[in-house]
Amino acid sequence: MKLGAFTTALLSIAAANAIEFKRDDILNVAHKRQVVSASSAARPGASATAPPAAPPPLDTGTGVPPLASITSGMPTQATLAPTTSYPPGATPPVKGAPVLPSAFVFSPADWPAQDRVPPPDSPQVKAWMKELEGHNIPNLNPTKDGTCASDPAAAAAAADRGWWTCGGHTRSTDVLACPDKLTWGVSFDDGPSPYTQKLLNYLTEKQILATFFVVGSRVIERPNVVVEEYMKGHEISVHTWSHRPLTTLTNEQIVAELGWTRLAIKRVLGVTPTTMRPPFGDIDDRVRAIALAMGMVPIIWTSTPATGPFDTNDWKVAAGMVTGQDSFNTFQSIFGNATSLNTGFIVLQHDLYEITVDLAIGYTLNAAQTHSPALKMLPIGQCMKMPTENLYIESNTNNTFPSHASTGIDTNGDGTLDAKSSVSAPGQGSSNGSSGFGTSPVPVMSALAALASFAAGLLL
Repeated sequence: MKLGAFTTALLSIAAANAIEFKRDDILNVAHKRQVVSASSAARPGASATAPPAAPPPLDTGTGVPPLASITSGMPTQATLAPTTSYPPGATPPVKGAPVLPSAFVFSPADWPAQDRVPPPDSPQVKAWMKELEGHNIPNLNPTKDGTCASDPAAAAAAADRGWWTCGGHTRSTDVLACPDKLTWGVSFDDGPSPYTQKLLNYLTEKQILATFFVVGSRVIERPNVVVEEYMKGHEISVHTWSHRPLTTLTNEQIVAELGWTRLAIKRVLGVTPTTMRPPFGDIDDRVRAIALAMGMVPIIWTSTPATGPFDTNDWKVAAGMVTGQDSFNTFQSIFGNATSLNTGFIVLQHDLYEITVDLAIGYTLNAAQTHSPALKMLPIGQCMKMPTENLYIESNTNNTFPSHASTGIDTNGDGTLDAKSSVSAPGQGSSNGSSGFGTSPVPVMSALAALASFAAGLLL
């Protein structure tokens, strides 16, 4: 499929209803309530708390509670340890990628506070800000809280600023759907969590691959889970450090959120993702331009004017807003709507909570595997026909993106280039962090158009 045709296909699904970002606060409460006992053992210096003694009975053959029992505050099952250990020097299943680095050792002095927006004035952030040089980052004020209702002025200008939250406005470089009909781009957000291993074991058993949008604060908390995801062939992508709506942050804070997560993944896996997903899908032209300048293509999820966003609302179950049955009903509606699309689709699901994992492995993934007509289930990079090696800067073979491909990226933020593509593309960047589109600033939409061949999955 040529880029023009693909862009047209994306634009046909580019409108969406607003998403309520107040859920960030709700989910933080749900996360603390449900995960604290399991995650305490993983946090450095914390002690473990035994799981509840009386979990709900399991449905025979599913390994998860009956759908009616999946509700907020449900008793939890015991969490699982990683099933496979991968030694330093192991070869990953990504062509051209470096071997696994030394095992990650957490040191609090090396990282910002977890689950908080990192300081914008650190030496690392100052170094990463240089990656924006040569790019014309739109001068848009941060939104108040990432919602339409709280910021009517920004909402009124949503189309001009390309704000997805209000009206589903997108650009040609946003990945929104798989191009092939009846193809599901499988993905999970917000991990790794104490329950991700349960999901991983199921995916391995069913031979399903997915894209994991990981949160930097949790990558350094559960590095072995991320290693297992990567080594088993799943795709790893950036999902920020503290999971805040990015349009609410300053340029420096956005760079910090992306840069620290990128670094966490590099320290654990030895590779640097070239894709990202904004929490809540909260992106506009300013956020988009910063992400692209740092070498990351935005991936959202499918939404159409007729169907709304392809969001399973599994997070609402954990927040106590809907029941497990309600969420599964939403998922079934999504699949019904998917068959009417001329493209494939990407669905929003999460691996942060036991509830969302149980919904996935007990119900939604099973429904997908037995769906008629048959669905093809692929990680998003594969469904976009991107070579897997192009999902990471160290193995990338695309000679036009990231813009620093031939010179390298200062992943560590220490002033020294340390991550470089395997390609040699003269004129595609410079050691001072400029964009690679020339020495003068490039209008953001011209830059987006230049990068569209990558975001379209190299469908040439």
